[in-house]
Amino acid sequence: MDSVADYPIAASGAWVFSPHIPLSLYIHYPWCVQKCPYCDFNSHQAKTDLVAQERLYLDAVIAQLTASLPLIWGRPIQSIFFGGGTPSLMSAQGFTHLMAQIRQLLPLTAGCEITLEANPGTVDQAKFAAFFAAGVNRLSIGIQSFNPEHLVALGRIHDEQQAWSAIETAKSVGFERINLDLMYGLPHQTLAQALDDLDQALAADTGHISHYQLTLEPNTPFYRQPPPLPDEDYCWDMQEACQAKLAGAGYQHYEVSAYAKPQQACQHNLNYWQYGDYLGLGAGAHGKLTFVNEQTIWRSQMPSSPGSFIRDVEQAQQAGLAMQDPKQLGRWWQVEPEERLFEFMLNGLRLQQGFDLSLISERTGLVADHWEAQLNQLAQEGWLTLSPADVAITARRLNLTEQGNRYLNSLLAQWV
Repeated sequence: MDSVADYPIAASGAWVFSPHIPLSLYIHYPWCVQKCPYCDFNSHQAKTDLVAQERLYLDAVIAQLTASLPLIWGRPIQSIFFGGGTPSLMSAQGFTHLMAQIRQLLPLTAGCEITLEANPGTVDQAKFAAFFAAGVNRLSIGIQSFNPEHLVALGRIHDEQQAWSAIETAKSVGFERINLDLMYGLPHQTLAQALDDLDQALAADTGHISHYQLTLEPNTPFYRQPPPLPDEDYCWDMQEACQAKLAGAGYQHYEVSAYAKPQQACQHNLNYWQYGDYLGLGAGAHGKLTFVNEQTIWRSQMPSSPGSFIRDVEQAQQAGLAMQDPKQLGRWWQVEPEERLFEFMLNGLRLQQGFDLSLISERTGLVADHWEAQLNQLAQEGWLTLSPADVAITARRLNLTEQGNRYLNSLLAQWV
């Protein structure tokens, strides 16, 4: 494997990394009412002792955060995302306590975006009000479909009425930023049904819609016994028709599957796609941290099982390991210089409005000598554009062509 020295840093020897890489916080809540047959996320069906389990789990999350502080000293948090599982299952008391600890331990930026994922089947007005009071300012509601038959086929625990109730309840307690997750390409779904789902989502008048195709992921019931899905060409027809409808309704297509009204784009996800940093807390949570002084990037993953996560944190505390070396918690590995460009592109090429090429060096530490020739070649092949042409490469902006957008996976394979 090549060493760091084999990769061009900067002619002057100065650091290329930006000293101000944004930092987010991801917190995983691993339980749900029941596992959906298409879901490959780290989620576990809740048991009768969830209250006791949750208390131990949140204590472990707080302990992990406390131990991780030396890794992120002084860096403000620009966004927090509670994912799952089903974070809306969390008790109001537990969530309020967790947020209080986060505010005590970390500096949050003014207007820090705090998102919580919610399942319409777990909506409770008092709990939503408590989440809002504790600082959540953005909800992501997993609608998936408004069609009763499709909801049953997807194994969802909610019905159409509960979907609308969740949206109305969120608005009634004060949420102004709401995302609706919506799928297409569902079992036996027609184009007319996909458009009807989208019409209802648009009628809800939220500022953000995540619209993505159902895919069969390994290690899921749907993968082992695939349901009858529309073929790829038909799904492409659904995607194009829905994109046109979203554009007509004033939603900007800013990421492969994300659409937002002005000022409503998800800042947390934008940080992922721009190869920013994030600290991952909780069972199965992933993280990425850049250490500018060392010119290194590290990734992390916590144990997937809630029980294993709790046990590992407790053992690290008892042994005093966590405070001596926060990387004792979970698995940590360094992103080698030759891997950084692929990782950056894997995220950055999802941005429909493109990105400034200066961002590559700022986030990967690799100077233009390492990536300029390849990008010029891909531009000549019609995958992307680099503009304007009469300035230095680092002053240009990359945008995908229609070919690059439609065959994004083929384009990403160029860096594998």
